[in-house]
Amino acid sequence: MGTVWGASFLFMKVALEGVSFGQVSWTRLVLGAVALGLIVAWRRLPLPRERVVWLHFAVVGVVGSAIPYSLFAWAEQHVTSGVASIYNATTPIMTALLATLAFRVERLGRRQLAGIALGIAGVVVIIGPWRLTPTAEAAASGQPLLELAGQLACLGAALCYGITFGYLRRFLTHRGIPGVVTAFMQIGMGAAAMILATPFLATGPIALDLPVILSLLALGVVGTGLAYLWNMNVLLAWGPTATSTVTYITPVVGVALGILVLGETLHWNEPAGAVLVLLGVLLAQGRRRAARGSAAPTVAR
Repeated sequence: MGTVWGASFLFMKVALEGVSFGQVSWTRLVLGAVALGLIVAWRRLPLPRERVVWLHFAVVGVVGSAIPYSLFAWAEQHVTSGVASIYNATTPIMTALLATLAFRVERLGRRQLAGIALGIAGVVVIIGPWRLTPTAEAAASGQPLLELAGQLACLGAALCYGITFGYLRRFLTHRGIPGVVTAFMQIGMGAAAMILATPFLATGPIALDLPVILSLLALGVVGTGLAYLWNMNVLLAWGPTATSTVTYITPVVGVALGILVLGETLHWNEPAGAVLVLLGVLLAQGRRRAARGSAAPTVAR
């Protein structure tokens, strides 16, 4: 799963050569929803009937799919695919914070707090505040500010993922909904949101060629459809923070593919910050107690 999501940042970068960031997100979600819908239909699994469950999935679909997918796609217009994948690795830090502070489904100890602090320090190193004073030529182009905006968009996407993990644990995982149905509902709701936003986001010229088409297919069917199926099964079995540890391998794959396939380069502070983030994640993954009254996750079959 981490390998597939690491490659997704490469696919986004290639797809952006032929379509807009909104079209990337739109296509990714629609194809993912179709793939998961076919699996649900083939297995003849019923969808939830309660209105409140559909409302919860609407929140998850928008916050956990439509918004972060659009943020990452927009960001990759201004940052490398490797840097975007590095920021994705902050997801467990966001998850640990929000699962404790916002959703109260876990409790943090001193070790986990130290890990979060180390992860935040890593983010600062990745941003590289000393690089925010550009040369006159660079400042005139506006590229440094766009790059910073792209990095902040990546961080916002990781925050959305952290919110989603905690929200699922707090409101949905105790309901016994099969993992494939959970994945379909999330991606399907995200796709519905993107379809409604078509006039505002999914516009612009389209220049399709084989690499762009294959990247969109891989991003939608595999990187969104099948990967979310795997993700939901792991979430239901192991809980939100353990699930988010797939981001250990995601930046490694993302950076490697960016360098080998796209010829991207990294500044020294980016891998250095990534190491700090991953060390922080390692600390933050220590065993935590469930908050009193929180439901245990249901294992999907």
